[in-house]
Amino acid sequence: MDKTNNYIKLCGEMVSKPEYSHSGKFEKFYTFPLSVLRLSGAADRINIILREELLQKEIGDGDHICVEGEIHSFNNKSGVGNKLVITVLARDIYVTDEGDLNQVELYGTLCKKPNFRVTPMGREICDMMLAVNRKYGKSDYLPCIAWGRLAKIASQWDVGKEIHISGRLQSRCYIKTEGDQQIEKTAFEISAAFIEET
Repeated sequence: MDKTNNYIKLCGEMVSKPEYSHSGKFEKFYTFPLSVLRLSGAADRINIILREELLQKEIGDGDHICVEGEIHSFNNKSGVGNKLVITVLARDIYVTDEGDLNQVELYGTLCKKPNFRVTPMGREICDMMLAVNRKYGKSDYLPCIAWGRLAKIASQWDVGKEIHISGRLQSRCYIKTEGDQQIEKTAFEISAAFIEET
């Protein structure tokens, strides 16, 4: 697959078989979760979307597979679940014996002022929102984080700065209080290992 301004390669375990997600532009799309181990042993659980034609490949739940594609976002207006939904649109998918892998390359524009802060444990972190253009006029809005020295660099950038980020797509569980209930939710963000101006 040719790399673009939005490229991700994931290798991990297919947790369950694909289920119907939605239809669009005369195509059916299916979804399944992919579990990708980090070096720490923790696993990121990432939602994969694929076109029906890719289901013709011989893959099944429990298989160790590789997915190449793009990270997409959309606003969830149903009021149920996260407001910003992050998924990976598969362009190719295949069984592999390659080890677990999570690689992201993004080229985009900062669309919010970076938010620099220090965690209670004293770690420096900077939150960014990156707008990444698609081919046909739409954009994906992708939350990114940088740590330490990279966080300090990112905190100096202004809205409109064009940047390149390399890193990984991670999932993070958290508890949100809604009324008198505590609900577990999952957030997705790109954790930067490298950032630069373009």
